[in-house]
Amino acid sequence: MALSRKKWNNILIIACVFMVAVLTFIDSKTNKMPDDAHALFDDSNQLTQLQLNGVWLNKSNGIWRCADSVLNCQSLATAWEALMVSPVQMTAGEIQSLPAYVTLSIAINHQQQAQHWQYYPQAGYLQSTSQNWYQIPPSLRSELEPVISSQ
Repeated sequence: MALSRKKWNNILIIACVFMVAVLTFIDSKTNKMPDDAHALFDDSNQLTQLQLNGVWLNKSNGIWRCADSVLNCQSLATAWEALMVSPVQMTAGEIQSLPAYVTLSIAINHQQQAQHWQYYPQAGYLQSTSQNWYQIPPSLRSELEPVISSQ
């Protein structure tokens, strides 16, 4: 039994509406910030300096400066300043299965020495110096990577 042109059009319209509904649902679930997410830095603990993989950012007189090779200095600094994280409990098995970490040096406005955290960019985890684990929401992870000049 062959379908008429009108029936095929109706099938295509229904499929398109279904696809839009599915994509809207997925978007609403992935872009939503977790309920337990909180700011890593606030007014009393302001980020003043950050070093990641040899790339540095420094805030002086309210202006961010970066290594010359960083092309997205302002957006990178803003993303790290406004970073939201959720505390998580990690098992030994989960920790062992994580990919390689990057050492992240963070300087806070009222502390004289920098803190050295472990950052797992592919998995979206941060481990503090006090061994606390934090998860970065997937919607924020791509903004935390520096764009490096090829020169």
